[in-house]
Amino acid sequence: MGREEKMQALVQYSKKLEPLPERFKDLDRGAFTVPECQTRVDIIPELSDGRMHFYADLNVRQSPTIAAVLAIIFAAVNGQPPSTTLAIPSDFVSVLMESIGLASREVGLNAMVARLKRYARDAERQTA
Repeated sequence: MGREEKMQALVQYSKKLEPLPERFKDLDRGAFTVPECQTRVDIIPELSDGRMHFYADLNVRQSPTIAAVLAIIFAAVNGQPPSTTLAIPSDFVSVLMESIGLASREVGLNAMVARLKRYARDAERQTA
């Protein structure tokens, strides 16, 4: 698959990012913002019955790549125990971005994965 096809696939995948539920609309999101990302992204975790669920609030039209990567990650970790999030390989972002030629996005995406793992570690402590 060529770069153009990969980019089109990312745009399509970005549409799969679950919208932020209404219950979070009035939440003070300052604590959930990922400051390392060039685009404003708020990642909100939820723990229920020992399982994690992540939501992201961002402008999908402005940042389809970020939305697509989060949709891919969330598809794998939502509804799973925190250990699933903690098992995301440390090189996941670099491998993914290198394969589509978007290495410049690595800093922000790595920060998002680090944030997910921090939330998962906190959740593990709560359930221990």
